[in-house]
Amino acid sequence: GGFIMYFSKKQQEVDEVIIEDTAVYACTSENCNGWMRIQFSSQESNCPLCGSSMEEEMRQLPKIT
Repeated sequence: GGFIMYFSKKQQEVDEVIIEDTAVYACTSENCNGWMRIQFSSQESNCPLCGSSMEEEMRQLPKIT
């Protein structure tokens, strides 16, 4: 509960969030939603959360300025 409240409060403070197609490595396990931006990963690797393999996909994510 606490995290959601904090998150929605944070969102209101942001003037403009630009959403863009972002390449990520996403965990292939149905039971895990781990992922990381490809630009921040040194190589294609296993999921840091569960150790399953990850595959490249595009997601709509806030642009990092």
